[in-house]
Amino acid sequence: MYRILTLKTKIKVPPTRFGMSLKKAIKESIAEKYENRLDRNFGMGLAVVDVKEVGEGKILPGDPSVHYSVTFDLLVFKPELQEVLLGEVIDNTEFGSFVRLGPMDGLVHVSQLMNDYVTYDEKNAVFMGKETKKTLKEGDTVRVRVISISMAPGKENKIGLTMRQPNLGSLAWIEEEKRRSRKEGKK
Repeated sequence: MYRILTLKTKIKVPPTRFGMSLKKAIKESIAEKYENRLDRNFGMGLAVVDVKEVGEGKILPGDPSVHYSVTFDLLVFKPELQEVLLGEVIDNTEFGSFVRLGPMDGLVHVSQLMNDYVTYDEKNAVFMGKETKKTLKEGDTVRVRVISISMAPGKENKIGLTMRQPNLGSLAWIEEEKRRSRKEGKK
């Protein structure tokens, strides 16, 4: 889920940024520390939205940087358990599909792809349901539910996903189900 968080912390501005306006130097220092970084508490930092407050700068002995107490807004992405997300299949392997969920990737294990026996065509990197004939290939847009999350800085983050519930899976499958339901409803 995307959120804008207000954070308060101390940030150091190195001498290389002393020629800039104070707000720009602080914003760049915050971005360097928080953007594209994973934090187990708030997720993946994406962008510094606004610097709200800047306290008085302090110079510490032996450190050429100036340290400021700052309050700022940060755009973050952190998936939540049971959250339903849209993503794109970026890679199919014999054990499942990797799905791009904004700034992170998740895995739909082969057992969680669909309620059908699934075969994998390695040459074309496509999954196919035996009875339903549904296919899943790279580039497909899918709706998934988050079923497990393991995020730790410095380690590989793992997001487990499922598509085995109603209204989940490839958007093409969902549209086909809707058409079929409307057709049956008219009879």
